[in-house]
Formats: sequence, structure tokens, C-alpha cells
Amino acid sequence: MTTEPTQDTETRGVPLVPVLLALTVVSGLIDAVSYLGLGHVFTANMTGNVVVLGFAAAGAPGFSVPHTATSLGCFLVGAIVGGRVSRGLGTGSRRRWTRMTLAAEAVLVGVSAAVAFAAPDHAPVTVYSVIALTAFAMGLRNATVRKLGVADLTTTVLTMTLTGLASDSRAGGGAGTHSPRRTASVIAMVVGAAIGAWLVLRYGIAVPLLVGAAVVAVLALTASGRE
Repeated sequence: MTTEPTQDTETRGVPLVPVLLALTVVSGLIDAVSYLGLGHVFTANMTGNVVVLGFAAAGAPGFSVPHTATSLGCFLVGAIVGGRVSRGLGTGSRRRWTRMTLAAEAVLVGVSAAVAFAAPDHAPVTVYSVIALTAFAMGLRNATVRKLGVADLTTTVLTMTLTGLASDSRAGGGAGTHSPRRTASVIAMVVGAAIGAWLVLRYGIAVPLLVGAAVVAVLALTASGRE
């Protein structure tokens, strides 16, 4: 009697590269919600948020120090929690750890969508709740993605990705070996931002948040531990 080999559970599901590209789309969507719908604040792109904080501190119209500080603070708290989770679970099953973190992000973004559906978009409770929940979720995710260490896929920032795309290209004297992945990352962010902006302008912030939560929930159920 023969038995079939047991499949390695780490390889079951969607590889991490397409998962992270999908998360990059969600990042663009989340920043469209926060910047267009919550008063010119980023909750995924913290590089932009630091610059925005400077604008707000200088008194530039349309920017808010409390909103931006809330986003930065909640992002950092999320990253702290993500760092602790990474150290606790990162040495075990990569697939299980990734799925748990994505499930937490889906819940946080889903709760922010529920808040947005329950209260007007510009109500202070809605604005601060959505900023806090989405920024915390992005901090948690960024700490996880950093620990996963998949090259050129940070899911929230593109400065170094664009630098690498240009400097390592054949025009820059390089081999251009990572160009497809870097290009896909840039396209994913633009697509997410465009979809998010379209949804915000037509339906307000609740619908794009719900879409983002649904996408991350699917990834939480399907992600594998392999690149």
C-alpha cells in the first residue's frame, strides 16, 4: 500500500509576490480615502505624511496638525505591535503569520468602513476613527512586510522602488533584472489610487474602505508563505 506525499502547507495558496502587489493596490486606495476624504492626510504613505505635517505646522490651508499627528502616532503604534507579532510568530509558519496579520488588517479596515457607513464622512468621530484605524492597520502591515523581506515590494512607499527602477535599468548601466516587479508595484499603486479616488468622489469614503477590507480578507484566506 502506498501513501501520497503530504503537501507542504507553506506552499498552499497565492504566492507572496502577487499578494503584496494586491496590498499595494489597497494602499493606494486607502491613501485616496484619507487624503481626499479626511482632510489631506495620509494613513499609508508616512513619507508624504511627514511632509504634510510640515505643511500643517506652517499653517498651510487645508491641512491639520491633529489629523496628521493622529495618523503618525497610530501608524507607529501599529508598527510596534507588528514588530512584536513578527518576533513572536515570524520564526514559525510564514503562511500562518502572514494570514493572521492580514486578517487583523481586514478587520481594522472593515471596522473603519462600518464607522463611515454609520456616521457622516466629515463628522469628527468618523474622521479620527478612520484615520486611527487605517493608520494602525498600515503600521501593522508594514512591520510584517518588512520582516517578510520580499525585495522591491514594500506595499506603501515607492521612492526607493522608483530609484532602483531607474538606476538599475539598462539606461542606468544596470541589468534591469528587477524591473518587472518594480514596474508592477508602481502600476499597482497608481491603479489603487485611481480606483480609490473614483470611489471617494462618487460614493464617499465608506465604499472604498469596504472594498479594501474585502480584498485584504480574501488575501488573508488565500496567501501562502512562499514568494
